[in-house]
Amino acid sequence: MRVLRLIAATILCAATQAARADDTEPAWRASALAMVPAGYVAGTAYRTDGSTGYLAVYPATSNDPKTPASVFAARQALVVTLKADAARAISAELKPRTGPDSDNDDTDFAKPHADLAAKRMALPEGTEPCDLGAWSIDKDPDGLNVRAGPSVKARLLGTLPPPYRLKLGGAENTPDGGWLTEFRVVGFKDGWFLIEGAKPPGKNYEDEKRYPRNAPKPYAGRGWVASNKIGASYANGATRMGGLFQAPFVDAKWMPAQRELGGPIDTDGGPKRILACSGLWGLVESQDGVRGWWRSLCSNQVTNCS
Repeated sequence: MRVLRLIAATILCAATQAARADDTEPAWRASALAMVPAGYVAGTAYRTDGSTGYLAVYPATSNDPKTPASVFAARQALVVTLKADAARAISAELKPRTGPDSDNDDTDFAKPHADLAAKRMALPEGTEPCDLGAWSIDKDPDGLNVRAGPSVKARLLGTLPPPYRLKLGGAENTPDGGWLTEFRVVGFKDGWFLIEGAKPPGKNYEDEKRYPRNAPKPYAGRGWVASNKIGASYANGATRMGGLFQAPFVDAKWMPAQRELGGPIDTDGGPKRILACSGLWGLVESQDGVRGWWRSLCSNQVTNCS
């Protein structure tokens, strides 16, 4: 059912985001920008009610991997008093955001995020709940260490194999760099990802009957890996393509970003680095150095995740 809900949300949100990408900002937004408090970044002017405008704002540290934003945290908005013609701001005040905008697709993803929030108690204390696909990029012959806690001093639970170059006499599908070990990311804390369900590298893509019994076997339980050791592909999260968001919300500031070989980012390829996660969002660095949030990452190694 969760998959069906996400598919439905994706279809609905794709149309919303396509339309929103072409929307023009209301006239009052330009004058309201000067009233944004220090330490905040302006996003979308998401509502105008008569002589009152509402501007999405998020902490300037939202895309800092040391202090990443949380999709589960309470939000604020800049409530702007407008002139009678609603063309210019007179004053503004930062206030708690009482509810999502009716046109904001975060509403469509509220249920999946609520389900993840409910699982917080089952995670280690202080862990941010996440749900993303990823793989190990560690080429160390000894494999990627999976630890009992988010620290290099924590007990070693097992390892994830380095890229595996399977040879089946020409019948294999192995990429040039070898198959990567895939897993699910279920949490984040202090520069470490909590993972589970690691799969033998390439097993899902090769002939199961011919997959070697002596192929490397990853630690498949739950454990922690360093954030600089994982990668993934951009998946279709029903958000605006071509860039990243300053916070894990679709009304945050949007920043253009590029693919490795040029052109706006989309579901072909992946980020240079994955820095943090919150819910269905990943904080990433694009190939051209833009740091921001993308909703939905996947670990499919043979096709894109559109």
